[in-house]
Amino acid sequence: MADRTETEKRDLAKELAAAVRGEVSFAAADRALMTMDASNYRRVPRAVVAPRDAEDVAAALRVCREHGVPVVPRGGGTSIAGQATGVGVVLDFTRHMRRIVSLDPAARTAVVQPGVILDDLRAAAGAHGLTFGPDPSTHSRCTLGGMIGNNSCGSHSVAWGTTADSVRELELLTYGGERVRAGRGTDPTGAPTGLPPRLREGVKGLVDGELALLRTGYPELPRRISGYALDALLPEKGTDLARALTGSEGTLGVLTEATVRLVETPAARVLAVLAYPDESAAAEAAHTLLPHGPMTVEGMAADLVGDAAGLPKGGAWLFVEMGGASPGEAAARARALCRAAAADGSTDHTVVTDPAGQRALWRIREDASGTATRLSDGSEAWPGWEDCAVPPAQLGPYLRDFRALLTQHGLRGTPYGHFGDGCIHIRIDFDLLTPPGIRRFRDFSYDLGELVVSYGGSLSGEHGDGQARAELLPKMYGPELVRVFEQFKSFWDPAAGLNPGMLVRPARLDENLRFEVLPARPVPVEFGYPHDNGDFSAAVRRCVGVAKCRNTATGPGSTDVMCPSFRATGEEQHSTRGRARLLHEMLAGEVITDGWQSPEVHDALDLCLSCKGCRSDCPVGVDMATYKAEFLHHHYEGRVRPAAHYSMGRLPQWLHAAAPLAPALNVLARTPLAAVAKRLGGIAAERPIPPLAAETFTRWWWRRRKTAAAPPPSAGRTVVLWPDTFTNHLSPEVGRAAVRVLEAAGLRPLLPPTAPLRLPGGALPQPSLPRLHRPPLCCGLTYVSTGQLDRARTVMRRTVEVLSPLLRDGHLLVVLEPSCAAALRTDLPELLADDPRAAQLARSVRTFAQALEELAPDWQPPRIDRPVAGQTHCHQHAVLGDAAERRLRERAGLTGRLSGGCCGLAGNFGFERGHYDVSVACAEDQLLPAVRESSTDAEILADGFSCRTQLDQLGDRPGRHLAEVLAEALGEAGEMGEPSGAGEPGAPGTPGVPGGPGGPGASGER
Repeated sequence: MADRTETEKRDLAKELAAAVRGEVSFAAADRALMTMDASNYRRVPRAVVAPRDAEDVAAALRVCREHGVPVVPRGGGTSIAGQATGVGVVLDFTRHMRRIVSLDPAARTAVVQPGVILDDLRAAAGAHGLTFGPDPSTHSRCTLGGMIGNNSCGSHSVAWGTTADSVRELELLTYGGERVRAGRGTDPTGAPTGLPPRLREGVKGLVDGELALLRTGYPELPRRISGYALDALLPEKGTDLARALTGSEGTLGVLTEATVRLVETPAARVLAVLAYPDESAAAEAAHTLLPHGPMTVEGMAADLVGDAAGLPKGGAWLFVEMGGASPGEAAARARALCRAAAADGSTDHTVVTDPAGQRALWRIREDASGTATRLSDGSEAWPGWEDCAVPPAQLGPYLRDFRALLTQHGLRGTPYGHFGDGCIHIRIDFDLLTPPGIRRFRDFSYDLGELVVSYGGSLSGEHGDGQARAELLPKMYGPELVRVFEQFKSFWDPAAGLNPGMLVRPARLDENLRFEVLPARPVPVEFGYPHDNGDFSAAVRRCVGVAKCRNTATGPGSTDVMCPSFRATGEEQHSTRGRARLLHEMLAGEVITDGWQSPEVHDALDLCLSCKGCRSDCPVGVDMATYKAEFLHHHYEGRVRPAAHYSMGRLPQWLHAAAPLAPALNVLARTPLAAVAKRLGGIAAERPIPPLAAETFTRWWWRRRKTAAAPPPSAGRTVVLWPDTFTNHLSPEVGRAAVRVLEAAGLRPLLPPTAPLRLPGGALPQPSLPRLHRPPLCCGLTYVSTGQLDRARTVMRRTVEVLSPLLRDGHLLVVLEPSCAAALRTDLPELLADDPRAAQLARSVRTFAQALEELAPDWQPPRIDRPVAGQTHCHQHAVLGDAAERRLRERAGLTGRLSGGCCGLAGNFGFERGHYDVSVACAEDQLLPAVRESSTDAEILADGFSCRTQLDQLGDRPGRHLAEVLAEALGEAGEMGEPSGAGEPGAPGTPGVPGGPGGPGASGER
């Protein structure tokens, strides 16, 4: 039997490869990437096909039909009900069939292929003052094919309706290979237009025979998405076959092209935020706002938005967007609406006219599908009852009953959503890992289905039925209408080859859950994963598939970093979601079978830049940089590592050893021997080797301290200045500038001592040791990024031991290199979870600007009055935030914003052999264009050594650290004078003694 299965698999693979011009893959990695969508469900496909055009689709269907293999069409994979998963061949339309075929501004229509990203269509239409009305929160990565399959809606549906309202014509292929051009109207026989003979007779006969049922069996509400929309085939509704097929979830035909309607977008938009005491009051008020002609009426409560800035005081809010021909008209309409709302229960309001302010508030709403997966106490919450809808006027009482039902079942969730359309989104803290929890999930689903139907509602109000709700369709429509659905499916797909188990004859709603394959017990890991109770599986489960990491847009005001490697390659396996999926399948052990030794996971993580962008930009806080470090640690445990792990992963110790030889090594780096060294070290041949400093920062500090007169006492606050590896050995000018500015601000910088060497007989006095034997202090980042976690933990423990006495009295640790600051803030306490001193150290970390703002709030920086360009360091964006930096720049007259994204060098990543092209592509995404487009007098800012190096090597304008710019404006003073303090009472070591505070050998990490 096994031999027969393997033979059939080989035959299918051979025939698909011969018939299809696009990619055909049976590889474990590609199949693993398609096992899940954004739902609770998981199915393992046999193969993945990326068709190039409609002929490829027809060829793939023919081969699958001959082999009896089912087919699942898939767009962006953001479906929440499971309909984008399947066990047969997945057709991935996101690679090739993503062309806007034509756009007619006069007719206000566009012809698109199914893989077109919604935002791409909106951008093309926007050039003509038009847009595509439906706009789900995943608009930056969802596809038109997926939207048509699900009949998606979005926040503007109160103005422009659902996708079905925007579809004019659909071109499809049935599983049997028939071509259908579905539109509106009838042919001479009275059948819907565009049907082949076999379907024409069956569909017409079914509709004619069930007229009464089709006229009475459907509830009337704006968000009725569940089931097949067969009532659209009624004569009085225009016999609209395109509308009837929209929302059929790929169960009737495979979409190859669509003609869609575009709408005129208002010239100006204003956002009115209305506050209410609680969500019930907001829900009851929502439908009363519809007569004012709003474009959106979105509801959120305090348990979702937390302490978000910019909201009026209240317990729940309605986001109501008003349009107008001018900003003044839009604002006037918004104010009129606010007055009407105040008379009907609104307790406060704010009108946001600033586009940036509107974007910030809308981001809260758009990220909700991810942020709602973690409750306020960190508990996991899941979809499953994500989007049921009721008549808008019934939303208030329904929501109260909904909350009561949650309490009855001992469940919690955070409702939000399209209040103006009566549609509620919610993630609920179902226990989908244990049999009792799964039974509760099932029982609640049945009870909620009955509640929704009792209000005349729809089981799905946006995301479709899929597997999550199709089992309950008889509750909503009754057995007779469900039988008609089954007949309709049988006419179109008699072999049941298209997306079986969805909509009709569905799988049970508690089958195929994606969690059941994960390990029952936590796997042994190195990091503490404090937000996931130390459970690596729970950390991987964070990815729910909303795929914000697949966003490639860099619009106005965008500061997002995630996900630079996907932006560069466009490949799912190089997105944060793709990597999380592969890790999930690695833990499952069914598709990815080699565990920590998996080559599939290794290859996907190889292009992860460890930028940490997902840690902040992912709505659920997936931290792929940490997962990568964890994987590499286990993958290479007891094995020989790549050369780059030894050369660049251990860079702090090599630079420490090389410091006395810096001039000679710099000369050698310009000879042919450099090519040999790079080859042996796994370094990209295209990369010049950065020159070593002739004098390290700590050597400069020590020489300055030794040769200058003792400084006068200072009343300024003492700060511990961290001499990271790159500042110390490669850009000491940054350290010297920081000392100058900190002293000018009245602070007393202190360098930490080197670590004592622990021997069996106790600590040997460091002054008696040769310099090269005194280990440098280090934050451990290069060891972490290459997965050398045992070494990272060793150097981190040494750092904690030395710094703890200095920080015990509340002194701050000022870190100039953002990646080093991020490592000390996050990686160190998560690797040293057993040492409370690690948490104390992490809390003390401040960036250069944060320290100035906190300890010298009255200091006035020099006025520079120049524009700026450059990039906020990705680790700073993700871990530390850049608000203090922005305020410091504003006070100094440095105007403008820095770009988002990642420079692409990312520490060792861009220097590693095989990464150069991706590294350059990442730089070209945002950093290099921002610098090229800046004015000639702009100051190019880049606080990270990697960012500055990338600019030096790829750009034509160098970047500087903010400290250098401020120090230059303060004026030069020789070597910037004498430090105002080099020791701290009670600190280990003795000022003025090698190995004491500021003594030679003090060093750090990137």
